[in-house]
Amino acid sequence: MTERHAILTVWETGFDWSPAPDVDYADVHVDGAEAMTYRARVWESPVVESPFAAMELIPSWNARTPAGTWLRVEGRVADDAGWTPWFTFARWAEDDPAGESPITRTTVPGQTFEPGSVSTDTWLSAPGRGVDRWQLRVTALALPDDGIAWPTVTLVAGAASRFTVTPDESTSRPGVGQGHEVAVPPHSQRLHVGSFPQWDNGGQSWCSPTSTTMLLEHWGRAPSRDEASWVGHDTDPEVVHGVRRVYDLAYGGAGNWAFNTAYAGARGLRAYVTRLRDLTEVEAFVAAGIPLVVSVGFREDELDGAGYETNGHLLTVVGFTDAGDVVSNDPNSHRIASNEQVRSVYRRDQFERVWLGTNGGLTYVMHPRDVALPSSPSEPNWR
Repeated sequence: MTERHAILTVWETGFDWSPAPDVDYADVHVDGAEAMTYRARVWESPVVESPFAAMELIPSWNARTPAGTWLRVEGRVADDAGWTPWFTFARWAEDDPAGESPITRTTVPGQTFEPGSVSTDTWLSAPGRGVDRWQLRVTALALPDDGIAWPTVTLVAGAASRFTVTPDESTSRPGVGQGHEVAVPPHSQRLHVGSFPQWDNGGQSWCSPTSTTMLLEHWGRAPSRDEASWVGHDTDPEVVHGVRRVYDLAYGGAGNWAFNTAYAGARGLRAYVTRLRDLTEVEAFVAAGIPLVVSVGFREDELDGAGYETNGHLLTVVGFTDAGDVVSNDPNSHRIASNEQVRSVYRRDQFERVWLGTNGGLTYVMHPRDVALPSSPSEPNWR
């Protein structure tokens, strides 16, 4: 039976931090790293009751971490059997140890419990189990100093969802997005194939930060050439700059969803991960002038004109044709290393199926705070 439940809960005020015991942490990704002692303070969200048995929970946060500071983002979930222990979604800082961060940005593998497990940045309920209550916790950590500049947090969110979409499900009809296209600068990940192989083998796998960079540039929040001068070349260095700031060493890739929206948040956008139910919801954003990033997966014969197949790929939706087909700035650019090949038009029915059926409508929402979102539905999956 088809289910498309998703509710986004957002906190943007009321971050009342409480003192917490010092934390000793040795960077697990640095050989021979010694444990450092960090001052700590903590914020816990209220307990959120879910009206459906959620299969997944994805956190988001927008924050700045000055030099010497970082965040630990945790969650816990409950069903009739009670609460899980607190588990870790992320040890996060906007920079890395080669810059101003005291730690390596990372998720934590191997967190498995009877009711489910953590998969990179997502809680996954075990078969036959579901979440009816959940809670997030953020710990701000800072090296001891007489004048500690603590991390600042402006948004914490959780997207709880229960999605099951069958392959024969009918697809949506064109709506308010018809004939609308947002002018988003194109960037091809293929231009970076073979470069910086320490970050997931270079551009071949950089679809997520390339898409995020396109939206940042659209909103005037992309890094300047001076900020990205460390890259050492002039071929879209802002993309490489983004890769460095979203890379998850434990995951081994730049496609961590929450890390991408956190990077956009650190650059001044309001950004989070959620799930949308069909392309009519995407159209509402496009009609409001807000492009999105979405996650798809498909065989080559399932998406005409793409020219490739993928188990998981992030790309933008920037518009819809007069007939309602999807206009995408696709960073894989038909496997051609050219920004001129990025803009693509995909059949609406095919695109909706490879987005909903494989990735449950996974979407990055990124926008300036003074740009209003469309009205959300009664079961609000955006706010």
